[in-house]
Amino acid sequence: MTSLNFKHAVISAATVYAIGILAYVSSYFIPLLDDPDYQANLVLMLAIIPAACLGAHLYYRKGYGVNGFLLGGTMFLGAMVLDALITVPLFIIPNGGNYISFFGDPGFWLIGVEYIAVVAAYRQFGVINRQENQVI
Repeated sequence: MTSLNFKHAVISAATVYAIGILAYVSSYFIPLLDDPDYQANLVLMLAIIPAACLGAHLYYRKGYGVNGFLLGGTMFLGAMVLDALITVPLFIIPNGGNYISFFGDPGFWLIGVEYIAVVAAYRQFGVINRQENQVI
């Protein structure tokens, strides 16, 4: 197992963050449910699956063999930093929220667990050729 390449993990996390924020904000423009915040969280929960797979693919295609939970946790931590710097000031605070309401929401942490689990599952289930430790 190799050590974590922080630069590539940050690039992967930023890619997943961009896809996630695009899905989250876009969901407000197509009202399907009565509660737009609940709808946005549902859309993000669904969008994070392919987005996290893409982020993991971007990282692992370079041949790094780091543990999936370590990569997932690092990518989620990167997304949290981007949320604190971009999402909360630009989207949450203008709509009456704050940092505590954003980071204290159980939905945020459930999506975070899902994010880490998807990256770990991507690493674990057949995407890495175990004999050569290369991405297929």
